[in-house]
Amino acid sequence: MKLITSEVLKNFEKYPMRSQDGKGMDAKVLVKFFNPYGRGTWLITEAEKQEDGDWLLFGYMHIYEWEWGYIMLSEITDTKINVYGAKLPLERDMYAKGTVRELAD
Repeated sequence: MKLITSEVLKNFEKYPMRSQDGKGMDAKVLVKFFNPYGRGTWLITEAEKQEDGDWLLFGYMHIYEWEWGYIMLSEITDTKINVYGAKLPLERDMYAKGTVRELAD
């Protein structure tokens, strides 16, 4: 599965950093990444392209508890989960649409 599609990139461009300030839990989720083998959910609400071509992402994230924060797109794409010796990538929820409030569980 492709983590980044042209639709995801268009959403990143449409919602730059601070474009959803003040919306909190009602901010639109641009993309949801998750670890299908354990902990890890990233609800991305804003993005900013960096000089090196990478993207700085902002959103509501959960590893041990929910919190707002930043992560680089390269960290998402480079992360590999060790499952019985296989190095498997994080995934993108192709059907996630809505606000942070609707998608954070």
